[in-house]
Amino acid sequence: MFDIADELTRWVEEGREFAVATVVAVGGSAPRGPGAALAVDSEGTVIGSVSGGCVEGAVYDLCVQALQDGESVLERFGYSDEDAFAVGLTCGGVLDIMITPVAVEAPVRELFRSALLSVTAGEPRALARVVRGPAELLGRALLVHPDGSYEGSYGNGSAELDRTAAAEARAMLDGGRTGTLDLSEDGSNCPGGLTLLVESNVPPPRMIVFGAIDFAAALVRAGKFLGYHVTVCDARPVFATRARFPEADDLVVDWPHRYLRGTATDGRTVLCVLTHDAKFDIPLLEQALRMPVAFVGAMGSRRTHADRDRRLREVGLTEAELARLRSPIGLDLGARTPEETALSIAAEIVAARRGGTGAPLTGTRTPIHRDGVQRDVAEAAEAA
Repeated sequence: MFDIADELTRWVEEGREFAVATVVAVGGSAPRGPGAALAVDSEGTVIGSVSGGCVEGAVYDLCVQALQDGESVLERFGYSDEDAFAVGLTCGGVLDIMITPVAVEAPVRELFRSALLSVTAGEPRALARVVRGPAELLGRALLVHPDGSYEGSYGNGSAELDRTAAAEARAMLDGGRTGTLDLSEDGSNCPGGLTLLVESNVPPPRMIVFGAIDFAAALVRAGKFLGYHVTVCDARPVFATRARFPEADDLVVDWPHRYLRGTATDGRTVLCVLTHDAKFDIPLLEQALRMPVAFVGAMGSRRTHADRDRRLREVGLTEAELARLRSPIGLDLGARTPEETALSIAAEIVAARRGGTGAPLTGTRTPIHRDGVQRDVAEAAEAA
């Protein structure tokens, strides 16, 4: 739902009634992941998307019906070979979609309003909604803050359920994850009673590019396109200028290792070392490879990599730490220009994040879409 927060916030402030359809779980090659949303207001206006077009018409009708009935529903869409005109996903995947009506007097409306306002203000929050369980609980939600406090209640008489759900949602918020979790109705962590969809809104992940070279300028553009908050760091003020990097979110003039030691990073942070100069690279990589970040890559030739590897061993890095280094950085695309090289690096970052191989899809039988956080829909159905 957070992907259409700006429009939904406007609808709430204008007093519109609407129904929101949210992807709960996916299986196979479903085109969009958990949290993707489509909303329909009482006038028939539609915003957002849940499948890139495959099932939007049917979901629209379900939203209209939900507005009339005032009840949340969970619907599954899959692929059917028997009827070419059946409503389903032509790509062969499976989608579970939750439709929640948000009338003016609906109890969940004020909670949705708080959640949407926090998103538009850039404040981290997690919305934990019941998507499987007793009919009277479907669609009920908690809004969880980073400190573990929360707004709302599932209203089933179990304060323990609210507390446990808030604690679990906070853990997912800390990791910036959106997905499902199972709890019992009494609030214990035993699966089988309830399934919650937790949608996390967190600041964009960071990409820190070390080395203010022409390849870095192209990588900044690629990083922004992928949704990163991009910082360029270089110890040389003559190169780290706004004129050379107009699209960077931050420009830092400092020694790379010193800056990295003092700046905030997390498990989603991407570090790209483009300096290929040992006096910068070695102290920087010595530190970077011991940090719990998502990706550490370094530019350079095979010879540069071999020399870098030797120097890093000399300063005491272990085999496990060295194995984290992606060097030379990028996938083998035959890239030559800064833009092609940036594409190569960006492709490797996406592959590392999503578990891809980097191999051409033609002729392979590997899944097109991967996400280790997402729950398999078939297993979810068995647990329901």
